[in-house]
Amino acid sequence: MYRLITKKKRGISLTEEEIKYIVSGFTNGSIPDYQMSAFLMAVCFNGMNDEEIYHLTMAMRDSGDVIDLSEINGIKVDKHSTGGVGDKISLILGPMVAALGVPVAKMSGRGLGHTGGTIDKLESIEGFSTKITRDEFVNNVNNIKIAIAGQTENLAPADKKIYALRDVTATVDSIPLIASSIMSKKLASGADAIVLDVKCGNGAFMKNEEDAIKLAKVMVDIGDKAGKNMTAIVTDMNQPLGFNVGNALEVIEAIDVLKGKKVNDLLEVCLELGAHMAVYGGVCADINEAKTKLSDTITSGKAIEKFKEFVRAQGGDETYIDDTSKFKLGNIIEEVYLESEGVSYIDEIITEDIGVAVLELGGGRKDKESIIDLSVGVVLHKKIGDIVEGKTNIATIYGNDKDKVEKAKNIIVNAYKLKGEASAKIDVIKKIIDISKKK
Repeated sequence: MYRLITKKKRGISLTEEEIKYIVSGFTNGSIPDYQMSAFLMAVCFNGMNDEEIYHLTMAMRDSGDVIDLSEINGIKVDKHSTGGVGDKISLILGPMVAALGVPVAKMSGRGLGHTGGTIDKLESIEGFSTKITRDEFVNNVNNIKIAIAGQTENLAPADKKIYALRDVTATVDSIPLIASSIMSKKLASGADAIVLDVKCGNGAFMKNEEDAIKLAKVMVDIGDKAGKNMTAIVTDMNQPLGFNVGNALEVIEAIDVLKGKKVNDLLEVCLELGAHMAVYGGVCADINEAKTKLSDTITSGKAIEKFKEFVRAQGGDETYIDDTSKFKLGNIIEEVYLESEGVSYIDEIITEDIGVAVLELGGGRKDKESIIDLSVGVVLHKKIGDIVEGKTNIATIYGNDKDKVEKAKNIIVNAYKLKGEASAKIDVIKKIIDISKKK
């Protein structure tokens, strides 16, 4: 290991065998944390070439279970987001795509820090379980075209161990390490095609568009080498997606959209991601046809019926979908106001801080052992470009602790930045990278 650290420190490429040695040795405990930390820092400084990144990804994928979904009929399509604030896309997208007959076999994670997790959100529906057996997962996808389950403990265990070390050694922000971490889990999950939602902006992990595009290209390249159909779509995270942030609140907004409520940024991202999934799934000839058919699943009511079917199949109480007032929300409701002399416009929202406000309310994990309060969160009333005149209500907080609510209120007020004229409209879809465009 000393020799391999030295090679990477000098910027020399590692072979497939050397990378396998590092990953397996660290996973089984024969390589200690201090040597792996040195190696990860060397990667941060000197990077990895495409071949090294691919071999690192595959070594992490093969460190545990590689799920076989061959019993599921049709082309299995998965979607992954790099994480953001108010990102309830999977809750809307999954039923829409499944309603077209494309099998959506999705392994999802829990939230950590200021970003939420799909699994936590779904558990705000009474009775809903993401701990389903492999047979139940396969049967549900075959029968109703959709299942969402939590990742198994033995899915890419090398990644779990490496990520825990990266988290405490300032080696998280490295494109080779980020790409291999995400793709090792996606490739182990067994889908035939993968559509990635790569967020960029002040509420995302990748703060600028250039870095997000680099990451997207690397991940598409890994998937291509692994024989998967791949598309990565770079989307904006300079303000929360939709208006609701917090677990139960986000499920409520997802249900509203599936019932026909027009939330433009959410719909735009869902239609773009879903169109690529539908084309890969073989049910549509091109992106435009797919977008039309996906929109029709909402207007026809097929998408919301599919969501009900999905909830019922995983033990959830489907009456929550008919009557969203059944969701438990925080019992302290506090309005948040901004004041402006004359007419001002919202120029910027520090999106990460909105996520942090929900985290302070108890709606997220500060560490892996944290217990989430699914009932708390924030509903935004104003977003970038909206007018603030005099005393204007910009948000409503749902909490269960007065001190936490006050803290969240201050964070939200300071997250909004005003100016005298309206800002240009934000393009939600920044760039599309598929197999043919990755270079």
